[in-house]
Amino acid sequence: MGKTLHDLWTGKAKQDFFGTAAPDTERFPILIKILDAQDKLSLQVHPPAALAAQFQGEPKTEMWYFLECSDQAEIYVGLKSGVTRSSFETTLAEKKVADCFHRLKTSPGETMFLPSGRVHAIGAGNIILEIQQNSDTTFRVYDWDRIDEKTGQSRDLHVSQSLQCINFQDIEPDFAQPHGESILSCIYFQVGRCPFYEKETRELEAGPRSFQYLFVSQGSFQAGDATYPRGSSLLLPANSGLLEFSSLEDFSELITVTWPD
Repeated sequence: MGKTLHDLWTGKAKQDFFGTAAPDTERFPILIKILDAQDKLSLQVHPPAALAAQFQGEPKTEMWYFLECSDQAEIYVGLKSGVTRSSFETTLAEKKVADCFHRLKTSPGETMFLPSGRVHAIGAGNIILEIQQNSDTTFRVYDWDRIDEKTGQSRDLHVSQSLQCINFQDIEPDFAQPHGESILSCIYFQVGRCPFYEKETRELEAGPRSFQYLFVSQGSFQAGDATYPRGSSLLLPANSGLLEFSSLEDFSELITVTWPD
């Protein structure tokens, strides 16, 4: 078609492509990324909706679906029991703030929900499918005292903004607990999974309410004349009709993203 996603979103056929549940926003409101964290990322927080405007920013709720994890892989998410704003500020000044974070070992197939205000960081050795609100507002709390080799300077921190945005009641959150083929649903997106066993064939269809984004998290598939290996994806328009998927391996899995019910 030669059109970008934004062209489709702002075009006359928006509802035909994205579905009747598509929200009225200037840009497509979901971002989907693959993150390959070979080193640990900065400790950061995204502003809650009630505070974002005062920082000329946007809120961002997101989730992580873990695709691959090394033996030592972990994440930093939420705060340890007993941490208060006062103790957090003290350890921040002492450059020991990572000690305040709740840490979890990660495994493939697990999901972490990250509402705005939940302080977090990805540890090294994680490959993640990230699904999020379309927002770029991030406040960096701490960056492990790293120095940029090109500039010779440390990266900018946003300590004042972070302290206002962190939810200090968010103590030791756990991974999401999927139910059946539903992984997670919030007001911004709905995420599911479709497992295929013993080279199974299934028909998938995007209904009138929503498009359907499909990501091959395990195995590989045949759909029509196309083959989709692990890590590939496709976007089914709303009302696209049935499309038959056949697993090419003994076990394959599709991750699906749609508008929430």
